[in-house]
Amino acid sequence: MVSTEYERRIAARFATFDQDGNGFIAREDFNAVTKALLAEFAVPARSAKGQALYAGAEAFWQGMAGIADRDGDQRITRQEFVSGAVKRLRDNPERFAEIARPFLHAALAVADADGDGRATVAEAVRVLRVCQVPEEAAGPVAAALDADGDGEIGERDVVPAFARYFTIAEQ
Repeated sequence: MVSTEYERRIAARFATFDQDGNGFIAREDFNAVTKALLAEFAVPARSAKGQALYAGAEAFWQGMAGIADRDGDQRITRQEFVSGAVKRLRDNPERFAEIARPFLHAALAVADADGDGRATVAEAVRVLRVCQVPEEAAGPVAAALDADGDGEIGERDVVPAFARYFTIAEQ
């Protein structure tokens, strides 16, 4: 992979977090995606699932800020993301899974209509679309998460895949 491809991939990953497109990743971006997920799945913010999603988003934000916010301004610039988060997470993907797990667990619970601890591929597509994954990519990405082909996606599928997506190598 050439450096320009690496840069393109980094930009796409940064955009996934920068929900409002202002050029920074901040707590507000995590809160926005949380609010949008709750609205998409008609889950009240004050419900147990809603509160777990907000708590997971806050934990995810705190973890990302701790890794990447080098100047302590409570915003992660693209440069901080590239030099901080991506590099550190590439060196230690398990750390990324640790900080993402509470949010991903709660997002799956919000999307899981039947309460069996797993989301359908269709529900995963809805989650991805809320997270601003382009429509043409959301279906194939969700299908790829269903490694065993049973039509359902669990935390054991999502967390490692999410970590792999964000912990890319520069070549």
